[in-house]
Amino acid sequence: MEAVESIVPVLAVFLSMLAAGVVLKFDKTPNIRDGISVGAGVLTFFTVISMAPAVLAGTTFKYTLFTFVPGLEIAFMADALGLIFATVASFLWIITSCYSIGYMRTAKEKNQTRFSSCFAVSVSSALAIAFSGNLLTLFIFYEILSFATFPLVNHKGTQTSFEGAKKYMIYLFGTSKTFFLAALIITYNIAGTLDFAPGGLFAGQGSPMILTVTYVLFIAGIAKAGIMPFHAWLPAAMVAPTPVSALLHAVAVVKVGVFSVLRIIFHVFGVDLMQSLNLGIPTAYFVSFTIITASIYALTRDNLKARLAYSTVSQLSYIILGAALLTPNSMTGSVIHIANHAFSKITLFFCAGSIYVATHKIKISELNGIGRKMPWTMTAFAIGTLSMIGVPPAAGFITKWYLALGAIEAGEILILFVLLTSTVLNAAYFVPIIYKAFFHKPENRAADAEGNYGIHHDDIQEAPYFVVVPLVVTATLSLLIGLFPSYFLALAKGVIQ
Repeated sequence: MEAVESIVPVLAVFLSMLAAGVVLKFDKTPNIRDGISVGAGVLTFFTVISMAPAVLAGTTFKYTLFTFVPGLEIAFMADALGLIFATVASFLWIITSCYSIGYMRTAKEKNQTRFSSCFAVSVSSALAIAFSGNLLTLFIFYEILSFATFPLVNHKGTQTSFEGAKKYMIYLFGTSKTFFLAALIITYNIAGTLDFAPGGLFAGQGSPMILTVTYVLFIAGIAKAGIMPFHAWLPAAMVAPTPVSALLHAVAVVKVGVFSVLRIIFHVFGVDLMQSLNLGIPTAYFVSFTIITASIYALTRDNLKARLAYSTVSQLSYIILGAALLTPNSMTGSVIHIANHAFSKITLFFCAGSIYVATHKIKISELNGIGRKMPWTMTAFAIGTLSMIGVPPAAGFITKWYLALGAIEAGEILILFVLLTSTVLNAAYFVPIIYKAFFHKPENRAADAEGNYGIHHDDIQEAPYFVVVPLVVTATLSLLIGLFPSYFLALAKGVIQ
């Protein structure tokens, strides 16, 4: 693998950071402000994608900004794993920016400039994590991301949103400072460096007990991955506007969590050390509990965003499960699910937002017959659902195919049973939504005390174009990725070589 010094990864990070500052200057001219967000997203995406041909050919781009002491640097690196995450994050920033214009203006949300600025900082932090060359850089931007998303979660400024944002910060900031930072210090003391390495940075250093403790600290410290019992922040954060939920679940926060875990498994410990310490299979069984339990929780939720949130908790652990099985097929399924889940889940959240904008409905029990009035939204929701379940040709099928092959390769039939059970549960909590929307008779009830059902069914129509077009685009892409997965598969295979 050839390493080339290049500032391009840094440019991708700071383009979006620069946009955050420029957006603040156009608070009084919303069209220019929102145009800057979309334009910055386009520039960032093309900067990211410009590195794809070289990375696919085996080149790694590296650039060091600051060196504090040997082994402690602010450094960036664009490799196959980082490029998958960066491609997804930068492209979905464009789509989410367009969606946010329609959603935020139609819903008459306040503080839209602050929203756009914090959103840009969040994407910049996610890209910095994608292109981190070492654990120190990853940790710094991991924390910046937590701070940047706090105002987004607390966007509405109500007591409920503040309580959700407070829980969000307690979980994320508390675990990172308690466990993640401790693991970093131990790692530096053992290895003398925090730089990622293809086979792991420990290189046979450290006793098995200390290395095992360090691994557990890393996993416990990355609460953004949503592993139970460190998952409660994620449903609590659903008090935020839907574009923020989309950011949390698809573009940045949770993907940062699972991406960080993959870096720990692949480039801190390495496959060989994971196997010799017998850490892989126990991790797979540990996250299997999250996969099944979160799916059962999702079944019990009538609030649409809450059901989607618990679905995310479950689906995130697919990524960790595949990596922990440590077989070529399972690791391929793990890495490609970063993209597959992102496009599918953002579609579902976009649809939830579209329903809210058009009807102010937030409960699944209120969606009877809505598919007849909002066919574009609910068809897109159905496509996202097929992907989450793993029905071909949607993108999620590719994930589950490789994970199932990986479980068989590892000789873990119980893990295969977990995958099959979770697929049944996926169908159990998603299919009734589609059935209600298209096949149940509409109900025309009066508004409740909170005004959540105040629109007569006959008056319902699709949300504005700026809301509907992005969700149609992401739904279409979740199908196209399933039909033509070669780009992300090629990068995934580059990760595990």
